[in-house]
Amino acid sequence: MEKSSIERLLQNLRSSDGTIRDQATEELWRIWFQQKGIYGAQLLMQSQSLLQARKVRQAEELLTEIIDNQPDFTEAWNRRAVLYYTQGKYWQAISDCQKALELTPYHFGALHGLGLCHAALGNYTAAIQSFRKALEIQPHALINQRLILECTAKLS
Repeated sequence: MEKSSIERLLQNLRSSDGTIRDQATEELWRIWFQQKGIYGAQLLMQSQSLLQARKVRQAEELLTEIIDNQPDFTEAWNRRAVLYYTQGKYWQAISDCQKALELTPYHFGALHGLGLCHAALGNYTAAIQSFRKALEIQPHALINQRLILECTAKLS
């Protein structure tokens, strides 16, 4: 996708119009999932299906295989981070979030996930920093605003 199209979508995330923001959010997720084409998106969906069927080990193996074969596939890193987070493997999730952000610095999902991991570890200052970075990209995301308040309260 052209850089100007991404920049337009990122700008739309700042719109006062909720519909425009929602469309931009959906489109960015679509772009991230389809970064490697339909086949890549299908592999990510397959990993999600495995997770839903509680086949966590197989989902992790599939995501790791995708990453090994396509190390620049941002959403594969992000999906594996989600898997690790749900298992309480926060440091592994943090590592994968950081890799996703190296590849796609505006990935608000990875920033949000990074914040969740830090919060789960009690690293509230780092969590707040991650949620603030996510808000720089997606300023109307109420969840990140709420999480900043919660983490700030825990620092008091």
